[in-house]
Amino acid sequence: MTAAGRRARLLGLIGVPLLAAALVGCTDDAAPEPSATTPGASAAATACLGGGAEADSVEVSGEVGQKPTIALSGPLGAATSQRAVVSQGTGPETKSGDVVQVAVTVFDATTGAELSSAGYERGSGEQLTISADYYVPGLEAALLCNQAGSRSVTVASAADMQPAQTGTAPPNAAAVIVVDTFSIVPTRATGVDQPAQSGFPEVALADDGRPTVTIPDADPPAELQVEVLKKGDGEVVPDPANVTVQYQGVNWRDGEVFDESWGKGTPTPFSTAQVVPGFAAAMIGQTVGSQVLVVVPPAEGYGDGGQPSAGIEGGDTLVFVIDVLAVA
Repeated sequence: MTAAGRRARLLGLIGVPLLAAALVGCTDDAAPEPSATTPGASAAATACLGGGAEADSVEVSGEVGQKPTIALSGPLGAATSQRAVVSQGTGPETKSGDVVQVAVTVFDATTGAELSSAGYERGSGEQLTISADYYVPGLEAALLCNQAGSRSVTVASAADMQPAQTGTAPPNAAAVIVVDTFSIVPTRATGVDQPAQSGFPEVALADDGRPTVTIPDADPPAELQVEVLKKGDGEVVPDPANVTVQYQGVNWRDGEVFDESWGKGTPTPFSTAQVVPGFAAAMIGQTVGSQVLVVVPPAEGYGDGGQPSAGIEGGDTLVFVIDVLAVA
């Protein structure tokens, strides 16, 4: 495989998943079940990698948050994956299922050539979910057990850099992975409670943050309506953006939950460009840490076609409670 080919494949390894089927802006009756493409946390890699002479031998230059360079004393055999801390952080330690803000650079373990990188442009990293559902074992393990504020280097064996389903391209080689861990994304909104507005559905929160929505005994509003339940003090969500959220969707017609991220093991990343318009409108302009409730009329939801796989009929008004946790 050429260097360009390796670069293309490894860039795919660190791409961020952007959508879940329940909120995709389409009305295709053959669409998947709402939760079918929203993977939960994987139990594949739950233990921290051990150290080793090869990981210790990698010289990593640059400050945390700046794109690193490395120097190798020679080609690394990388028979087993191993990890070393380059710069110790002081925050909490990452674990399987966490959504993390990180910057990642992948290098060839034989030549030291850079293959791909992500997360340095904005200074706050990319949102990645630590799960084997998204990444090869080597990258998943490189994201684990890092304290917020730290930089680590992982020498990942060729075996740990292979996808679960092999294709026609040559296999990935062993890699050196430098990870800067900025923060762990909270699992619920942390903003300040706001006064309730009349006419909106009522929301009660469980101890873990999961909402229970009570629909008023009234006809739904004809226009999109947004209520801020908690006001965060983080970054404003631009348009377009990739946003990590917890969410719950309730049908105004029957009060039933038709989809939610709660209970799936991890928050969910979405693109504002790839969800129904009403859901996107509720996120855009909000601050990270906020919780919002949005009442979505059919014209800004699933229209006259509905979404039968989610129990949404044509003309249904939807209610979403959205915890805005991170933006990229």
